[in-house]
Amino acid sequence: MADEEKHNKPVIIKKKKNGHAGHHGGAWKVAYADFVTAMMAFFLVMWLVSQSDAVKQAVGGYFRDPVGFSEKAGKGALEGSAAPFKAPVPAAPDLQKKHQAEEKKLKTAGEKIREAIENSNEAGKIKDYVEIEIVPEGLRIQLIDASAASDSAIFFDLGSSKLKPWAQSVLATIGSELGKLPNHIIVEGHTDSRPFVSSNGYTNWELSSDRANSARRLMESSGLKGDQIIEIRGYADVQLRLPERPEDPRNRRVAIIVLNEAYEQRFKDIQVGNDLAGIE
Repeated sequence: MADEEKHNKPVIIKKKKNGHAGHHGGAWKVAYADFVTAMMAFFLVMWLVSQSDAVKQAVGGYFRDPVGFSEKAGKGALEGSAAPFKAPVPAAPDLQKKHQAEEKKLKTAGEKIREAIENSNEAGKIKDYVEIEIVPEGLRIQLIDASAASDSAIFFDLGSSKLKPWAQSVLATIGSELGKLPNHIIVEGHTDSRPFVSSNGYTNWELSSDRANSARRLMESSGLKGDQIIEIRGYADVQLRLPERPEDPRNRRVAIIVLNEAYEQRFKDIQVGNDLAGIE
């Protein structure tokens, strides 16, 4: 009987759980995420500190107006076509007064240039081929290479980037006056749509760029400061002065644009935006 009870006694088996399989929780993930975020912010700050003022302004402009900055950064003159500036957003009254004062200053500079050309024995002979006007970008001075009455080239021989004596006199006068200003300058070259025949592949693109550079060199030798020129543009015949008459010789011209402060800043923002896009 005792043996039977002994055999019928229930057997209890205890299984010991491994303590290492327990749940640790997710607190470490939060701490790690905070650490990564802090490091990213640290390296971003270090990158900004090492950048130029133009980059800092561009980054600041992005956070002030991301949409506007994207529109500016996404447009450029990479395909040889013009990338015209857009008019600035209406500014506060004080800023508008500043822009008006600057426009008046540029207009006065344009009047001085016109007066100096008219009083010059050589340059005065072709004063009617020089157009000076205020445009959204600032002050624009255009040297028109022909007239409505004559196809004769005034500033350059046909197919050449060598300046004629009269052109040298005009550009020397312009360079001397512009050298007195603090503004930066863009020089553009334009041609008409007449086919350019060359055996070495030289086209209106090269010709327009070379003419703009010829004008730059002459002005710099006459008083224009070397750091005033910030861009040389060769447009060939893609920005015709007379679009309805593409082969008209009056489409041949050199344009000298004295940038006002507002458009100069927009120009820098676009350049920095393109640089940042290239990094990406």
